[in-house]
Amino acid sequence: MRSTHALDGKVVVVTGASSGFGKGAARAFAEKGARVVLAARRAELLRALAVELEQAGHEALDVPTDVSRKEEVERLAQTVVARFGRIDVWINDAGVGVIGPFAKVPLDDHVKVIETNLLGTLYGSYFAYRQFLVQGSGVLLNVASELGRHTVPYYTSYAAAKHGVVGLDDALQQELLQRGSDAIHVCTVLPTAHDTPFFEHAGNYTGHEVQAPKPLHDPQAVVEALLKLAVDPKDNDIVGADGIAKVVLKNLAPGLAKKAGARQMHATQMKGPPAEDTPGAVQSPMSSGVGVKGGLEDRS
Repeated sequence: MRSTHALDGKVVVVTGASSGFGKGAARAFAEKGARVVLAARRAELLRALAVELEQAGHEALDVPTDVSRKEEVERLAQTVVARFGRIDVWINDAGVGVIGPFAKVPLDDHVKVIETNLLGTLYGSYFAYRQFLVQGSGVLLNVASELGRHTVPYYTSYAAAKHGVVGLDDALQQELLQRGSDAIHVCTVLPTAHDTPFFEHAGNYTGHEVQAPKPLHDPQAVVEALLKLAVDPKDNDIVGADGIAKVVLKNLAPGLAKKAGARQMHATQMKGPPAEDTPGAVQSPMSSGVGVKGGLEDRS
């Protein structure tokens, strides 16, 4: 593996940088000497993070961006190239989720999940990839999910979007093989359940409090995976041993995996304490949930 000193001076774009994996990655890449570009909907949190990094001696640029809007992602890419002249690493991390029976979740929320998680990743991939072709190098890191390789009920649009991200990346990897390119890389990161604000931000139409799946992992593991892939790219990285086991079971015994996943998620999510329906942060940002961690492990 190449040393992460290789990140010194590199231009790294991070979407979803206002919390969770994105915020953790922005800090970690800055600490390795990268020039970090911060993108998310919550402008005030981006500005605060940029100031934090600058005061620590790092170079940071905050560009408020709603990745579900093509023109905003294009503006983000143009801003980065105008400022730095290149893009070395682009991380598509921004995402939202909605939980509940498919027919109960408002259609607009399903659509927004697809627009943010799949189309947002497509937009970021498109503008980053085009810049990589111009400069002849670059690493695209797309954060999907273990649910891009298998499924559970009540996460329908989320699972559909993440399957789409996996398909996008697989196809791009094949395209790069045909080009014979060894300096441009597309990597898919597939985390299992991690203790980030995702579950606080998720839309919830189950009639019950959101219950994070177990085991719940430290998000630093995903941050470390992103750092490693940026300097030593590979096609796929499932972060979390339980995710690897679920994908293997899906491949070896798909019927058994489908039944087991359905039973487990129903028991986890549909039988807990009652709660009112909420769109969470699907349609618009929430003021809460601003850390890398969600604090769920501390309350368990």
